[in-house]
Amino acid sequence: MSTALMATSLPNLPPPRKGKVREVYDLGDQLLFIASDRISAFDVIMANGIPDKGRVLTQISAFWFDKLQHIVPHHMISIDPVEIASKVEGFGPDLYGRSMLVKKAKTVPVECVARGYITGSLFKEYKRLGPDVHGLKLPTRLVDGSQLPEPIFSPASKAETGHDENMSFAEMINVLGRETAEQLRDWTLKLYTEASEYTATKGLILADTKFEFGVTDDGIILIDEVLTPDSSRFWEASSYDPGGPQASYDKQFVRDYLEKLDWDKTPPGPELPDEIVMKTREKYLEAFRRITGREFSAL
Repeated sequence: MSTALMATSLPNLPPPRKGKVREVYDLGDQLLFIASDRISAFDVIMANGIPDKGRVLTQISAFWFDKLQHIVPHHMISIDPVEIASKVEGFGPDLYGRSMLVKKAKTVPVECVARGYITGSLFKEYKRLGPDVHGLKLPTRLVDGSQLPEPIFSPASKAETGHDENMSFAEMINVLGRETAEQLRDWTLKLYTEASEYTATKGLILADTKFEFGVTDDGIILIDEVLTPDSSRFWEASSYDPGGPQASYDKQFVRDYLEKLDWDKTPPGPELPDEIVMKTREKYLEAFRRITGREFSAL
């Protein structure tokens, strides 16, 4: 197993803008996204990473960008390491498979979340606030993991620091205007519906996912990562049993481990034991195999 890549350095470029996982280099007319192997939970980056996680995220995203581009245009230009190396001096093998050239775009300040099942933060709010949470008018007596009558759109504020917070569609309209909000809602539900129908053929339930969009001179495009184990919940369809945690291929496994620790969910993040690292890596690799139909390769 390779060593986790926790940070990058390209000496002939300005320092990158760092997110929880990605490092973004400005190439002038384009951006270079590099996905590290860092893993975060509860908005805190853990002390150690998951080897090859960044490669899995990048290559799954590339798969979905290609597959779903008939619904909405996207920012991906290339993940070909030869093409990237021709533009970026010092681009070496440790960055192969985890790097993506993308178009520049101004990020829309709302995360677009689609849910076919209720779990996570929305289920916690549902239990506390009832079926009308965020104006969604959900059924009564739902349990953790219940399938919803139809997929719902539940946007969230995009926080620069701290936690994103679920919001109502009316609040989204106030932020973006009705036309843009309705367009993003419609795209989000179309993307989710087509993706969930596809994953069902692979024995996976796409419980929920989040999308990000950006504004360019040519209009709004899909950006960031798409339908990865970091941004989505993928459940094992054969063992689906609403009422509690589901067998999954995403970072919920890490969240569940952390919930058992005496840790207050503030930085610094704890170091994950080798067993948790290895099991998490296998879950990400299994998601890759099931979704793409290919065996994982670093390139």
